[in-house]
Amino acid sequence: MSSEITVTGLSKTFGRKGDQVRKALDTIDLEIRSGEMVALIGPSGSGKSTLLRHLSGLCCGDSNSGEVSVLGSPIQHQGKLHPAVRKSRARIGYIFQQFNLVGRMKVLGNVLTGLLGRAPRWRGCLGLFNAQERELARRSLARVGMEAWANQRASLLSGGQQQRVAIARTLTQQAEIILADEPIASLDPKSARQVMDILADINQKDGRTVVVTLHQVEYAREYCQRAIALKEGVVVFDGPSEELTPALLGRIYGTTSFDDDDAPALTMPPQRPAAGLALASAG
Repeated sequence: MSSEITVTGLSKTFGRKGDQVRKALDTIDLEIRSGEMVALIGPSGSGKSTLLRHLSGLCCGDSNSGEVSVLGSPIQHQGKLHPAVRKSRARIGYIFQQFNLVGRMKVLGNVLTGLLGRAPRWRGCLGLFNAQERELARRSLARVGMEAWANQRASLLSGGQQQRVAIARTLTQQAEIILADEPIASLDPKSARQVMDILADINQKDGRTVVVTLHQVEYAREYCQRAIALKEGVVVFDGPSEELTPALLGRIYGTTSFDDDDAPALTMPPQRPAAGLALASAG
């Protein structure tokens, strides 16, 4: 498999903590291959979300520090965004923890904003989407079980429903890579499972590369074949998720709570149904 994401020597410094400079990312090197579903895990403040934002060009590394390329195109080099980063962003779907929907706008309108990076700017600003684009948005909503809410205001949806709409927006965008920043952190267990089932379905059926930051280790082990663990801005593990043993997790998170095989963070959820069945009941 070819590499779709390449990071070389990336560092990010955020001010100072006392007399010390705090490194959010410290000389990160990694490659993510086409079609992988990868979990970024680690304690709060370990650099997971910061790394994800750098992959999409939402922020830059330190000057004279590192490179990031996605889908064969440069995103940033030595602390500066590439001039063509806007075109690259159009190929990258970014799912936020807090959904980033326009509450007063209808669900369908929110999903259509996924086309703004590809449609002419003047059409996007005026909301002039053609019938083919609207049909694409409706198909995307149907895939995540939200077609019936197309004309509902986004602000009236539950958190889980809003996150599914956000995923439909990336489907309408026709994103080639999906970056999801703690997409289930604020959701109840049922909604969290629906969202993870959808992401896994996109990965498996569409062959899309998915990178997701997670606090819930059990979901990383169940849904993602590979895990990358960060601690204090440094990659401390990169390998199969099944190798995330209690002892290893204890070292990553700096706790002994993982020593017990029955610890909550390693209690596996009930076996999930096949993706198609899960999505059929997601509405």
